[in-house]
Amino acid sequence: MKTLRVCVSGLLILLWLLSCAPPPAPAPFSPPKRNLFVIMPDPDGKTGQIAVTNQAGTQIVDKPGQATEVRDAKTAPEPPRPLDEKEIARLFGAALAAQPAPPVTYILYFKSGGADLTEESLKKLPAIFATVAERKSSDITVVGHSDTVGAKQKNYEISLNRAKRIKELLVSKGVDSGKIATESHGEDNPLVKTADEVAEPRNRRVEVTIR
Repeated sequence: MKTLRVCVSGLLILLWLLSCAPPPAPAPFSPPKRNLFVIMPDPDGKTGQIAVTNQAGTQIVDKPGQATEVRDAKTAPEPPRPLDEKEIARLFGAALAAQPAPPVTYILYFKSGGADLTEESLKKLPAIFATVAERKSSDITVVGHSDTVGAKQKNYEISLNRAKRIKELLVSKGVDSGKIATESHGEDNPLVKTADEVAEPRNRRVEVTIR
């Protein structure tokens, strides 16, 4: 069989099932007899599309849970057909179970001009610590931000201190510091776009992403 080309556009999970109908006397390393492609939505519910192509034609699959099958290089991919959840679980259960959990992001807000969390954000810390512990996470990103009040360089330093403060809190709960990456964006990537010298509370934040 010639190479089967699959073009992927957008965010999706592409599952490729290779299965054989065994001949009477199976030979080792026999090539697969068919190829089944299924498109699944991302954790946020979005679905991209795939173009399954061989020398006989192309089939576009762009709806969640739909599949197309290719029997051989000289037969065009079959029209898309839906697979129900039970069939998907039967065919791809092991592959789906092996998928890493999607990252979780928490946003913590700070009082103006420093690295002191707001009272509401202090209440979020236990949930963050619990998520890190449950996932046994080895990849945590802590990114500091600021509003546009004050000099740009000063805001960079403030947002870096905010990120460092959250890292200190994580380390105090037993998280390996080597598993935590800190960054500072200063006022460059506001959650809410404002003019200069605007005290926007939602921009004084740290984003904690746990993978």
